[in-house]
Amino acid sequence: MTQPPVRNQLFSRPSWSETTALKDALRTETVGGALLLGAAMVALIWANSPWHESYAALRAYEVGVDWGHLKLSLGHWAGDGLLAIFFFVAGLELKREFLVGDLKDRTRAAVPIVAAFCGVIMPAVVFLLVVKVGGAGGDATRGWAIPSATDIAFALAVLAILGSHLPSGLRSFLLTLAVVDDLIAIVIIAIGYTSDFSGTKLLLALIPLTAFTLLVQRRITYAVLLVPLALSTWALVHASGVHATVAGVALGLAVPVKPRASVPSMSVHGREIDVAHVFEHRLRPLSAGIAVPVFAFFAAGVRVVG
Repeated sequence: MTQPPVRNQLFSRPSWSETTALKDALRTETVGGALLLGAAMVALIWANSPWHESYAALRAYEVGVDWGHLKLSLGHWAGDGLLAIFFFVAGLELKREFLVGDLKDRTRAAVPIVAAFCGVIMPAVVFLLVVKVGGAGGDATRGWAIPSATDIAFALAVLAILGSHLPSGLRSFLLTLAVVDDLIAIVIIAIGYTSDFSGTKLLLALIPLTAFTLLVQRRITYAVLLVPLALSTWALVHASGVHATVAGVALGLAVPVKPRASVPSMSVHGREIDVAHVFEHRLRPLSAGIAVPVFAFFAAGVRVVG
C-alpha cells in the first residue's frame, strides 16, 4: 500500500536548517536594521491612515498585574520590557569593547564619552534658547531633557543599513556614545522627572543582580537559574521608578567577556569562548527579530496629519 504524498503546509513547523538560517540572518546588523525601519514605516502609515484610532487603541491596551506598576500598555511593555533585551545585548558588546576591543585604550574611550555628555548638554541648551526666544515660560522650560537622549536602537539600525562598509571603530564610537547618552538621560529622568522613586526597591534589585553576577562569573549559564534572576532585577528596577532598561545594561555589564584559566570555560569547535559571546549569540536574534522591531512599531506611530 503506497503512502499518500506529504503535502507542504503553509504554516508548518520549519526544519532545523531553516530555523538556523533565519537565526543567522537575524544576527546580521543589516537584516535587524531593515526590520526595525520596516516596522517604523508600518507604524507611521497606520497612525496617519483613516484607521489611526485602532493603532492608538492597540498601543494603549493594558496587560499585566498591579504590583510594581506592572500593568502597562503594550507600548510601555515594548519600551520598558522588550527593549531591555536590546540593552542587555548592547551592554555585552559595550563591555567587550572597553575590555578587549577598540575602546580598551582610555584615551580612545574618552572621546565618545565626552561626545555623549556634549550630546546631552547642547540639545538641552538649544531647547532652552528656543523656549526663551519664543516667549514660552513656566512649565515649558521643564522639557529641556526631552531632546537629550539619543535613540540607540534607531541610530545603530541606520548605521547598519547605510554604513556596511564603514570601519568597525565608527560603530564602537556610536555604540558607546548612544549607550552613555541614554544612561545620562535615564539618570536625569530618575532624578528630576520621577515622582514615585523608591530607593528601597532599587536597593532590593541589587540582590538578584548580585546573584546573577556570581553565577555568570562562575560560568554557570543555566537559563532556569539566570532568567528568574534577570526578570526579578528588571521588575524591581521598574518598580523603583527608574527606567527598566537600566536593568538590561547592568545585567549585560555583569557578564564576563574573557575566559578565565582558573574557571572551567566553554568551547566551540575546540576554541574557547567567553560567556558574553554565548549570550550574545543566543539573544541577538530575539533582540533584532522581535524586541527592537516591536519597540519601533509602537514608538514610531506619530500622527502628523489631521
